[in-house]
Amino acid sequence: MTTTDLSFLLQSIAWPLVLLVAWLLADMLYQRWHLPRVTSYVAVGMLAGAVNLPGLTTDISGLPFMATVALSLVLFELGYRINLRWFLANPWVLLAGLLESGLTFGLVFVATGWWPELGLHVRLAIASLAMASSPAGILRVVHELRSAGQVTERIVHLTAINCLLSVLVLKVVVGARALDVSGNVGHAAFASLHVLMTSVVVGGALGFAMPRLLRGRWAASADGASVVFVLSVILLTTAAYGLKLSPLLAALTFGIVARERRVHLTHNQRNFGTAGDLLGVFLFVYIAAVLEWSDVVNGLLLGAVLVLVRVAAKTLVTVATARVSGITVKKGLMTGLALSPMSAFVVLLVAQTEMVKFDLATNTLAAMAGMVLILELLGPVVTQRALMAAREAQTPTDG
Repeated sequence: MTTTDLSFLLQSIAWPLVLLVAWLLADMLYQRWHLPRVTSYVAVGMLAGAVNLPGLTTDISGLPFMATVALSLVLFELGYRINLRWFLANPWVLLAGLLESGLTFGLVFVATGWWPELGLHVRLAIASLAMASSPAGILRVVHELRSAGQVTERIVHLTAINCLLSVLVLKVVVGARALDVSGNVGHAAFASLHVLMTSVVVGGALGFAMPRLLRGRWAASADGASVVFVLSVILLTTAAYGLKLSPLLAALTFGIVARERRVHLTHNQRNFGTAGDLLGVFLFVYIAAVLEWSDVVNGLLLGAVLVLVRVAAKTLVTVATARVSGITVKKGLMTGLALSPMSAFVVLLVAQTEMVKFDLATNTLAAMAGMVLILELLGPVVTQRALMAAREAQTPTDG
């Protein structure tokens, strides 16, 4: 076999090989040490990216789209789990989400000021992204532990608020940058508003239509309905790409409206079964592989500072609002800690801004690389332990 043949072989099997290793290693470590599977996926992706395995390049056509589809499925499920009536019955939950997101934005923006090489718009973008918690990481841990209870429901709802506000504020930052570059106020404002409103409308329209789509014979079985949901999310993501909208915001809206339309999802449909598991492995391996190691090393100090600031902001608010919102201070603390993961959503959201010509997207991701890596690896572990400390999770060996 020639060197060329060997190189071609490695390129051909790179992704299947890495995904298989990630799956097997994650299962082994989960059974032995109860380590969240998500953490193992990230670790394998990091190592594969570090050794620059042939074929495991992030510029392969189609990989970003696959990752977006995987995250869109998660955001659809996240949206489906949101009970809007709960916000009316207990407005403190909504207020806590708004306060902790706002405090996170403010403290992170101030902290990034200690690094003078970061420009104003990069600092604003980092602060916007730091508000978001990882829906993929959190929901994977929740499923893994079969967790249920007050803390679980709060982190799901707070994550949705975090993600929504992160998208909204980042669009404002992108619009402000476009204004700074072009000087056209009307064009910058219209571009941001158009993306936000149209994404919500498209996602809501598909959610409104779901009951009709599920009336067909193909959806009579649980597997048939799962196929309809997956294909609907793929359709939504494709349409958002074509229209240069936010597929993440559209998928979240899709899930919220589908629930309000009384669309019923079984447990398997929520997690999308084997397809969801496979896409989940790919998503976390891809997100870890997309990070540049030079950026990670250079940004570790900044990342460590921002992690501490972010965790402090979220736990401070959830603890302060715990009793008035109907839970104990301990559960308030566990809620804030459980919001630690922040990875796939942030990386793909940055990629979406790059599509709409945000010229500082690469600089923003480079500055956040250290923070993303720390929270990719440790965030799911913190969430797992917080849910176990709140006594809302079955033991890992039961999963």
